[in-house]
Amino acid sequence: MPPTRGGPAAPPYAHLYAYSYASVDPPGRAGPLPGFREPAGHTANLKAGSAWYAILSAMTTGSTGQLQQNRPTAPARHALSKVPEVTALFWIIKVLTTGMGETTSDYLANQLLSPPVAVCLAGVALAAALALQFSVRRYVAWIYWTAIVMVSVFGTMAADVLHVGLGVPYAASTTFFVIVLAAVLGLWYATERTLSIHSIHTRRRELFYWATVMTTFALGTAAGDLTAVPLHLGYFSSGVMFAVLFAVPALGFWLLRLNAITAFWFAYIVTRPLGASFADWAGVPHARGGLALGTGPVSLGLAVVILVLVGYLAVSRKDVATAPQHSAR
Repeated sequence: MPPTRGGPAAPPYAHLYAYSYASVDPPGRAGPLPGFREPAGHTANLKAGSAWYAILSAMTTGSTGQLQQNRPTAPARHALSKVPEVTALFWIIKVLTTGMGETTSDYLANQLLSPPVAVCLAGVALAAALALQFSVRRYVAWIYWTAIVMVSVFGTMAADVLHVGLGVPYAASTTFFVIVLAAVLGLWYATERTLSIHSIHTRRRELFYWATVMTTFALGTAAGDLTAVPLHLGYFSSGVMFAVLFAVPALGFWLLRLNAITAFWFAYIVTRPLGASFADWAGVPHARGGLALGTGPVSLGLAVVILVLVGYLAVSRKDVATAPQHSAR
């Protein structure tokens, strides 16, 4: 809950939000918002309890260094937000959707349908999901996460088409998607002067955001397959490696003052091979180093968990940002 003017003391963890707003203000307006009263013992609270939640939340809402300029005021940003606030549940659902996308793509293209039919249907479903996402004026949990799931499925198929259909080695496809991602981010920053997800309040920035998201999914798929197959790490070992890499930007932000936007996108990219590696490990046969649960059952199980968590967010609105209130109670 954001701070209020003249109201009661802020609730627990409110200092995280105050830090978020204050640390990205332009020069000359440093420090917390006027009227914000720092809760007693806030330093101890920040370091205690769920430290991982604090790190990841602060990592994505904190200081943006030199990458964010001409930032709109916080109320305007929140009023038109098309993306969720980054919380612990955001990362959990993101990892689950990456795993579901991986196994669902394999199930549709290799067991239920032929690859061309599966790719066409996934493309149509993705277009419909994105059209619905672009049609709404602000963030809606089930619409946003439906689009993310479809990006995950289609992004997996796109990476697989390069390798299976065209015979492109995983190392080459990984390099290709790195170049594409760098181009998308470079064009986004050159055009908008920010890469912050908190600035997604225009159609053009939303287009850049989803282009980046789709590219990260394809890149993560190629990178995960690269480590698991040609590099012979296997799916489980790859998952452990990417879990360690996922912690790197959080620790970098926490200990080395790594730029918040850089930390966010680094972690966002790594969630793709992280979730996909463990999902593949659960679904593939024993001969391939997996648990042989089957891609269909794994996809169904992940879908149920995602539905429950997104349903909770839709009802609780825990990930919906609210504008700071400026009127005294």
